Amino acid sequence: MVRTEISLFLKNAPGELGKLTAMLADAGINIDALTIQDASEYVQALFKARGKSLKRVAPAASYGSMQKDSVDHALIRLLVENTDKAVDLLSKAEYVFDLMPVIALEMENRPGRLAEMAKKFGEEGININYVYGSALPGDQRALFVFSPEDIDLAARIFKD
Repeated sequence: MVRTEISLFLKNAPGELGKLTAMLADAGINIDALTIQDASEYVQALFKARGKSLKRVAPAASYGSMQKDSVDHALIRLLVENTDKAVDLLSKAEYVFDLMPVIALEMENRPGRLAEMAKKFGEEGININYVYGSALPGDQRALFVFSPEDIDLAARIFKD
């Protein structure tokens, strides 16, 4: 199923994740999935995207600053149950964020199930930019979030 992922930069310092998640919790917003990575990888992808398209995705002066500042920030990707409410809250709190369509698949939690899903993407010629997910040991279901290069094709394939 297609969902909207929120990607945001968060200061890489003790307590910042706690502030963000407490703000969402206080607003009654549940987090369905979350992953955190060093923001420098994301900034490098921006440079790559700019090189491919020859279009700026940010003002020229911002690139040097982003490269320097990315070490001090983490990139958080999350799915929440009420995206509109979360976006409003994040905007008011002046977080820097972006929205991206992703494929969120709830699947049976058993050996080989993720391999079957990944194989299906490959058979359809869809490259996966990144994936994250989890299940608790013993749970029957798992949730995995895929960022495919072709979201429309992936949505048609995995509509059920």
